[in-house]
Amino acid sequence: MATQVPPSKNPTPYASRPLPPSPALEQPEDYKNTFRGRMSASKYADPCEAASKASLECLERTHYNRDECMDFFKAYRECKGKWIAQRKEDRVKGRDTV
Repeated sequence: MATQVPPSKNPTPYASRPLPPSPALEQPEDYKNTFRGRMSASKYADPCEAASKASLECLERTHYNRDECMDFFKAYRECKGKWIAQRKEDRVKGRDTV
């Protein structure tokens, strides 16, 4: 069984810190195209996959120091919120969701 590595409490050196997230990470891809591009509709299709990967990469670079990646987590939450709002709006207006 693998052991858990505790997160680093030391600040990451400035040169090793990831760049701040771009505003594009807060915009979800068109979810209709995301679902159509898969063999079957799945709860695992994620239009915010770029933001998710960026937040995980940030954690890797900072040795799992969450405090230094909060901007990436915020960008992912914003993306997911916009995606859910877009889906709700489409359902209310009776648009084809998939």
